[in-house]
Amino acid sequence: MIKRPNLRRPTVELSTAARPSRIRREPPPPEPKKKALQPYAAEREVWTVVIGVVLFALAITVATVGISNNVFN
Repeated sequence: MIKRPNLRRPTVELSTAARPSRIRREPPPPEPKKKALQPYAAEREVWTVVIGVVLFALAITVATVGISNNVFN
């Protein structure tokens, strides 16, 4: 018969002077209050859309002029 090796870890001696469990003794600290999110003003949203549309139109214009210069030269 094969003898099995003893791979158990040695036991840890617990003393009574050890600090008691923090989980059972101290309640968790209170969570900080989060600020409520504020929506952007409607005017800011409108200007963001206007700037986006103008930049997109400018990009399309630059691409069109660049392609037409290469095609017709």
